[in-house]
Amino acid sequence: MSATHQHDNGTARTTIEYWEAFYQEREQVWSGRPNFLLVREIDSVAAGSALDLGCAEGADAIWLAERGWQVTATDVSETALARAEAQAAKHELAGDIDWQQHDLAETFPSGRFDLVSAHYLHSPPAQADERTKILRRAAEAVAPSGLLLIVGHAEWPTWVLEPPMSVHFPTTAEVRERLELDPAEWQVELEEVVDREHRGPEGQPGTRRDNILRIRRVCSER
Repeated sequence: MSATHQHDNGTARTTIEYWEAFYQEREQVWSGRPNFLLVREIDSVAAGSALDLGCAEGADAIWLAERGWQVTATDVSETALARAEAQAAKHELAGDIDWQQHDLAETFPSGRFDLVSAHYLHSPPAQADERTKILRRAAEAVAPSGLLLIVGHAEWPTWVLEPPMSVHFPTTAEVRERLELDPAEWQVELEEVVDREHRGPEGQPGTRRDNILRIRRVCSER
C-alpha cells in the first residue's frame, strides 16, 4: 500500500496527494537549474541511457538530454511532470524524454540504464523502509558497467532554526549498508559529504550539507 501522511485535520494523505498539493501551491517550485552534484559527477561521463528518479520539474532530465543522454524521467506528481514536459519543449526537446508517472513504492520504470540518478528522494509521506526499497530497485535497474548516483540531504539548512518535522537524514554509510550490494559486483567510486551554498525562500544566506554516493556496477549479475 502506498505511504500516507497526515493532514493537519488528521485525515490521511497519499503520496500522490501530498506531492500534488506541494506543486500546486506555486507555479514554479525549483530554480530550473540542474542539481550541482549531478553536473559535477556526470558532465564528463559519456552519454548513454539514463533514469532520473523523482525528476520534479525536469531540470536534471533536460540537462542530461541536452548532452545526448536517452532519458527516462519519473515523478509521482502529474503537475510536476506537466511542467517538466513544458520546459523540455522550450529547450526543443519535446518528445526526447520519456516522462513517466510512478509512485516508486508501487511501480518502477522498466529497463536497464547506464545511469540511474536519485537526487533528494526525501518524502514526508514515506514509510520507514520505503526509500531503501526504492534505492535497491534503482540498483537493480543499473546496466553492467553503469552508474548509480545517490544524492541526499545530510541535515537541515543552516537557516532552519526550528525544523518543521523530525527527520533522520541517512548517512552515506547507512545508505550503502542498506543497499546490501555484492562487493564482487559493485564498486564505490565516491562517498562524500559536501557543504554547499543554500539560500532560504526569503533569500536568507546559508549552507546545506549533502551526502553523495557514486557506485559502479563492475560486472553483470551472477
